[in-house]
Amino acid sequence: MSVARKDVAVVGGGPAGLLAALLIARTGAQTTLIAPAPRPDTRTTALLDGSVAILRDAGVWDVLRPGAAPLLKLRIIDGGRRLFRAPEVTFEAGEIGVEAFGWNVANAALTKALIEALANTPGVRIVTAEVRRSSPAADSVSLTLDDGATLDAALAVAADGRGSLLREAAGIGFKSRRAPQTALAFFVSHDRDHDGVSTEIQAEEGPFTLVPLPGKRSSVVWVASPARADSLLALSPEALAEAATLKSGRLLGAMRLEGAVGSFPITVGVATRFAAARTLLVGESGHVLPPIGAQGLNLGVRDAAGAAKAIATALAERRDVGDGRTLRAYARSRVGDVYSRAAATDLLNRSLLSSLTPVHAARGFGLAALSRIGPLRRFVMREGLAGGPAF
Repeated sequence: MSVARKDVAVVGGGPAGLLAALLIARTGAQTTLIAPAPRPDTRTTALLDGSVAILRDAGVWDVLRPGAAPLLKLRIIDGGRRLFRAPEVTFEAGEIGVEAFGWNVANAALTKALIEALANTPGVRIVTAEVRRSSPAADSVSLTLDDGATLDAALAVAADGRGSLLREAAGIGFKSRRAPQTALAFFVSHDRDHDGVSTEIQAEEGPFTLVPLPGKRSSVVWVASPARADSLLALSPEALAEAATLKSGRLLGAMRLEGAVGSFPITVGVATRFAAARTLLVGESGHVLPPIGAQGLNLGVRDAAGAAKAIATALAERRDVGDGRTLRAYARSRVGDVYSRAAATDLLNRSLLSSLTPVHAARGFGLAALSRIGPLRRFVMREGLAGGPAF
């Protein structure tokens, strides 16, 4: 009896794609990763507890842990100047019996650790290239590379970002909108200890977030209007650090800029399906969220684990890994998680941008309830950490 096809091509070299390739290879599938050389990334990711568990099972967490900072508390401050101002709310990990809500890790370090793990995984083929065309057929997906070479696979995993070529080739729609915001991402050192507290200051143009790094250092994500973001990017490093110090209300004392400043537009979007035509969507090919609540890459981590689980099941049943059962299983495993997180983060972001007084009042009352009602606060904290290991 012949064994059904088990070759998988993962397209995309971001953390979600790299993790997907690593977990899929460990199922026994013949795995090819196709991605260009990694680009510089000034962002960090607050990896929540479930994502850390997945990375630990993948064998990369021990490499990342020394450079990661625990998030012991999450603080929300209303920094707006509107009629209704919400009270400050602090969530403590110990209140729900966990060591930390998550760990803040530099994206560059995460990418490096995953690439090294892939290089040491038997049976993985790494192709440094870009895919120019994807052609799904009844029994395979044919991928044409930028050098003209072609590669056929039983299943393609699209981790090629928000403008995914593979998603479009599979006939999957993507509903998105461009928010009137741009995010700046950079690292700072500061005079005071952060004490493991991640602080989000919610303002009219979007949140200003300080996330702990080891030592007296933090990563900053500053969401502003495009015009304001352009003016900030035009500042000298010293002037930008001073602007960030003032924006933070000097919570951590004077700040000093470390390294480069990245910027990216805020887009909110979700795919209409998560699998079709022998193609699975992983990471930003399937969902793009505002940088609120640390949901974006954590969803991508769970996508990767879900893809590996669906493929492992197909292999155990000696099926073609790209058949309809695999696609349906993956889509069912991701739809609720992705849609609920995308809706929640988009709603919160819209509430910050809204000029309607009732919206501000509702947000204020909601935060006040979280501050004063312990069972509600603990429920929200557990929900925020939901979506643990899928593989």
